[in-house]
Amino acid sequence: MTMLDPRIADAVARLPDYLSGHVLVSAAALALGLAASLPLAFLSMRRPALRGALLVFASVVQTIPGLALLALFYPLLLALAALSARLFGFEFSALGFLPAVLALALYSMLPVVRNTIAGLAGIDADIREAAAGVGMTPRQSLLMVELPLAVPMIMAGVRTASVWVIGTATLSTPIGQTSLGNYIFAGLQTQNWIFVLFGCVAAAALALVVDQLLALVETGLRSRGRARVAFGLVGLLLVVTAALAPAHSRPQARYLIGAKPFTEQYVLAALIEQRLRAAGLPAGQKDGLGSSVIFDALVAGEIDAYVDYTGTIWANALKRADVKSRAEVMAEVGEWLAARHGVRMLGGLGFENAYALAMPRGRAQALGVRSIADLARHAPRLSIAGDYEFFARPEWKAMRDAYHLAFREERQMQQNFMYRAAAGGEIDVIAAYSSDGQIAQFHLSVLDDPLQAIPPYDAILLVAPKRARDRAFIDALTPLVGALDVATMRQANLRAAGGGATSAPREVALWLARRMRPPR
Repeated sequence: MTMLDPRIADAVARLPDYLSGHVLVSAAALALGLAASLPLAFLSMRRPALRGALLVFASVVQTIPGLALLALFYPLLLALAALSARLFGFEFSALGFLPAVLALALYSMLPVVRNTIAGLAGIDADIREAAAGVGMTPRQSLLMVELPLAVPMIMAGVRTASVWVIGTATLSTPIGQTSLGNYIFAGLQTQNWIFVLFGCVAAAALALVVDQLLALVETGLRSRGRARVAFGLVGLLLVVTAALAPAHSRPQARYLIGAKPFTEQYVLAALIEQRLRAAGLPAGQKDGLGSSVIFDALVAGEIDAYVDYTGTIWANALKRADVKSRAEVMAEVGEWLAARHGVRMLGGLGFENAYALAMPRGRAQALGVRSIADLARHAPRLSIAGDYEFFARPEWKAMRDAYHLAFREERQMQQNFMYRAAAGGEIDVIAAYSSDGQIAQFHLSVLDDPLQAIPPYDAILLVAPKRARDRAFIDALTPLVGALDVATMRQANLRAAGGGATSAPREVALWLARRMRPPR
């Protein structure tokens, strides 16, 4: 008997968690959006200035990319949470659910507002006059005459809003909200196309089911068929209940491990989770968090630990451009984390994952390029690709200024796609990660950095302030310090992002655990 592909089994096992998170945030956002949109649309009917302002506001919100709108709410709510705790002693989580609901609710407003206004405005003036002629007040006319006639148009807007919200909810993963987008973000980073397909199909199926049930409600309201309305509403209730039931029956993780959205982070988060579970500590993961979100979440205690890199904190948080030795950078970063934020750095994992410029080995040899200094002479004729944040980072500015780099073209690409693009000759140079096994897989050469423009990037294990003295937690994680070398990590990354032979991060973490150095 043929065994089920482990990637499919893994995808199916994650479905209850991802689907429940997706349905919860989508339903809450749509309910909030309707609660705001409908009254505002009704109020604006006889107030042209309010109507115009409302439509402009809803339209402007729609022009903001979904991921940007979601990301903007997190720092805003984080500041409000800190202010609330300080003034009123009331704390709330700014990670995940709340920013996602608020952003998605705003996203849902335009079709509801526009269709409600259009539906009410399209009613014949004679009908309003007839309602007034029989003694109805404007409110009675709206509720008893105009609104029933506008219901088909309003429901069309609700259906559009529901599809938009369900689709956009897949983008809430980077701000910590579990959703079907977890499949897509993780799948893209680890080249697990089964995950990507699973997430896309599941989100599309959910949107289609909800749309058809709302269509049934719409048809029932138009034809005054109570059975259809009831069947549609019961169907929606069953969808929400069935999706949320597994979440309530599942034990909650006491410790949450964060991970940034790239392959190595997924593997290391799985390794940390396994260490905690082996010590009898209930643990879970918050995967795919944005680089700025994850550190703020750690400081706020919304996640308990994650792996960061000394160079990232050195250049982005400390705003340092000078380059010191690995030991000096690690010491200063650790002191700053403790003094400024109360974050405990357990230590380095034993390997460095630095930004590095790389190019196809044959092309580098043909041009006589061995270092970034050699590359500078050829850069005006070459193209370079980096990940989504590379060209905005201070490390790139320091490297560009130190070597006077001026490339013909700068392109942003998803991390794993860069290696294939370089190997295929579509890109000349890429900003690679020094611990990525795909450097060897695609026969790339890492260029030397003689001016040391790139700071050290030791992988460091960080613990939230609230867990800094949690003895059981610290004891479970301490054996990871100094336990991994860069060669082993390259193999692990290659296993997790090896194209058709991709292994799940949890499987790679088990493989990695067997090859760890013994504790010091």
